[in-house]
Amino acid sequence: MSYRNDVTDLERPARPTIAEIREVCQPPAIRGRTNSEHWVADVYLRDISPYLTKQLLKTPITANQVTWLMVATGASAAFALLIPGIWGPLLAVFLGQMQMLWDCCDGEVARWRRKSSPMGVFIDRVGHYTAEGLIPIALGLRVGLRAAGFPNEGWLDSIWPFLGALLSVIILYNKALNDMVHVSRAYNDLPKLVDKAAVGVPSNTGLRNLRSIAKFFPFHRAYHSVELTILVLVAGIIDLFVGDLGATRVLLVALLGLGIVTIVGHLASILSSSKLR
Repeated sequence: MSYRNDVTDLERPARPTIAEIREVCQPPAIRGRTNSEHWVADVYLRDISPYLTKQLLKTPITANQVTWLMVATGASAAFALLIPGIWGPLLAVFLGQMQMLWDCCDGEVARWRRKSSPMGVFIDRVGHYTAEGLIPIALGLRVGLRAAGFPNEGWLDSIWPFLGALLSVIILYNKALNDMVHVSRAYNDLPKLVDKAAVGVPSNTGLRNLRSIAKFFPFHRAYHSVELTILVLVAGIIDLFVGDLGATRVLLVALLGLGIVTIVGHLASILSSSKLR
């Protein structure tokens, strides 16, 4: 009997090996996803996650409970940015990576136990929306508190928290465009989109050319919690030399401007692709 039949088709052991977890929980259909698999998962998190998944499978914790850990970790990454100095961004980067590690493990636990559900997908969406909505708000507060002389005065410089909140709206709106596509297809009884790059290719030649250029300057990918926390850390390191959170201010303004460009491009790309057909 083949190894695959032992693991995949028959009763699965309560304490699987790392090889068994990789076989069942990381099939090509998961590793080959274009949009759902973040680059940190491809680079190293999928190499690490089976070791954590193996420990989780020894406990009664459910896949959905692991996803709630992901939600809490992502929110904590945002709150970490309120810590003054470089330690806040450092902690935020670590928590951003941990959020994605939990995000790998919850699916692996669900696939091993055959417990995938719409509830799990919903909680996962809550986690990503929460993290990517709170991080820009925390970034605006970080700059605003510093500009007001915190902790000496304790008053907010109002423009920076406002810009952070505006960036949050832009990021959440851009994320919602993807969910709008799935909702629109469901309302019209269309099949689920295949997670392949070709699906999102615009039919318009000009948009295709702009999309190709964007691959060399992928600023539109900066709005995930992982990239956001890394960018804030880079700005924080520069601020150690320039002072007064100058680099962090520039980052916030740049993210706002590029965010507007991203929404326009994303919307035009969706309307010109086969996603709504």
